[in-house]
Amino acid sequence: MFRGSRDQCDLVMNVSAADRCAFVRSTEDCRLVDGFLSYLRLVFCLLPPSLSPLTVTLCMMWLLCLFVVLGLTASKFFCPNLSAISTTLRLTHNVAGVTFLALGNGAPDVFSAMAAFSHPHTAGLAVGALFGAGIFVTTVVAGGVALVKPFTVASRPFLRDVIFYMAAVFWTYLILYRGTIELGETLGYLGLYAIYVITVIISAFIYNRQKHSSPTTIQNRSSTLPDPVSSDSDAEVLSSSTVSDDPEYEEEYRPLLPYSESTTHILLSSLNPVDLRKWRRSSWRWRLLKALRAPLEVLLLLCVPVVDPDKEDRNWRRPLNCLHLVTAPLVCVLTFQSGAYGTYLIQGQLPVWLLALLPGVLLAAIMFCTTANDRPPPYHSLLALLGFVVSAVLISAVASEVVSLLHMLGVVLSLSNTVLGLTVLAWGNSIGDCFADITIARQGYPRMAISACFGGIIFNMLFGVGLGCLVRIFQTHNAVQLEPAGLLTWVLAGSLGLSLVLSFVTVPLCRFHLSRAYGVFLLLFYAAFLAVALLTEFGTIHLT
Repeated sequence: MFRGSRDQCDLVMNVSAADRCAFVRSTEDCRLVDGFLSYLRLVFCLLPPSLSPLTVTLCMMWLLCLFVVLGLTASKFFCPNLSAISTTLRLTHNVAGVTFLALGNGAPDVFSAMAAFSHPHTAGLAVGALFGAGIFVTTVVAGGVALVKPFTVASRPFLRDVIFYMAAVFWTYLILYRGTIELGETLGYLGLYAIYVITVIISAFIYNRQKHSSPTTIQNRSSTLPDPVSSDSDAEVLSSSTVSDDPEYEEEYRPLLPYSESTTHILLSSLNPVDLRKWRRSSWRWRLLKALRAPLEVLLLLCVPVVDPDKEDRNWRRPLNCLHLVTAPLVCVLTFQSGAYGTYLIQGQLPVWLLALLPGVLLAAIMFCTTANDRPPPYHSLLALLGFVVSAVLISAVASEVVSLLHMLGVVLSLSNTVLGLTVLAWGNSIGDCFADITIARQGYPRMAISACFGGIIFNMLFGVGLGCLVRIFQTHNAVQLEPAGLLTWVLAGSLGLSLVLSFVTVPLCRFHLSRAYGVFLLLFYAAFLAVALLTEFGTIHLT
């Protein structure tokens, strides 16, 4: 009945409940699964139709858990290891900020976009998520920062970031209009970000040279014009104020007499994600969230090493780090490409997971026998590279799971991938940045918060589309074909372009001062955009 149908998975809700399982099994579009689970078969084949509402509810709760895993892996493991790598390479704050740290902050968005671009029928998720996150960050997050702490934005970095972001968005407009992405255009995305990085470095060099050549002039202007590169002055003040408090706090709890911890005690304490002192001081809400996240943190601590250059021992935990040499390769093999190589046999005899396990056990034994508990080895920094690889593979696997789950929800709820991308996926990947930036602004550093708003979405747009399409081109050896852009896509693209143009014109007219009135305007703009997008999705607004 359904033989030979392709790219028609959205039509499954048009057939009777008894025939939906056969439709899912015979339709090519429904069999393209990048995650560990086939959620369409779970909904239509494994469970009775009467339980579909319950199944969808449970899947949405599972989606929330996946977003928590994404955020936790990126913030607790991916970003610290990237910071350690940039410190080991002795990169400047500006270079590290627009390369490694930008990758750390935008990892969920970039990996989600790469997973979505892996198939043409989910590419709308990537476009919706990147554009949706862009308009969410430039309106809701920036408006929230302006409401919490009105301030004068640094003029040159603001104009630089808006101009580069408008160039990236316009480039994406052209690709959506054509419906195809060639290799040269994909490399152009990555090249544009390289130009952005070079511009930031040159700006930093020029500013520092002016600062040293005329310190009096710069000092007089410093009260009204901050560092025009990336607000590193705010970041240094924040980090120095935070670090200055830690030694005194730790000194109070430091033992009077030195003692040597046992290996077992070090292992158990390293796997404990709860700080008892912070637990006693925190509210019940924080304790509840921490208790729910603790099992996941323990599992991640078992698999992902973390190197912290700010600590005296660089977070060296001898028994746990030796265990990481065993667990980390196994996790990479079992989760790479959603477990595609977990059961693969080399020449039909040797499993890949065993090939990863044996060298890990050997290296772990060598490390355990040649190191001490109280002193990290000279090669300890290499564990940061291992932690970076493992956390990147985990984030990629979870992002693929999120895309597969959203595709199922779109089919069941009869929603387009674009609207799911601009709402659920964009909100899920951006809500953490929203709270973080508003908290930073509330602490008195709004310039750093607004720099993070624009700097992060430039990276996400250029690398999300660039890397996602580049991987797809290498896999298929053909240009990436996109689904025809519907009215909703152009509403999304036009709204993002309009918000950037308004910011580019309005902020200089206000002498680069972001007031509370401007913050309210941005929030109302996002509310109007969201209303128009939803009305377009449900057919109330349409082209005649």
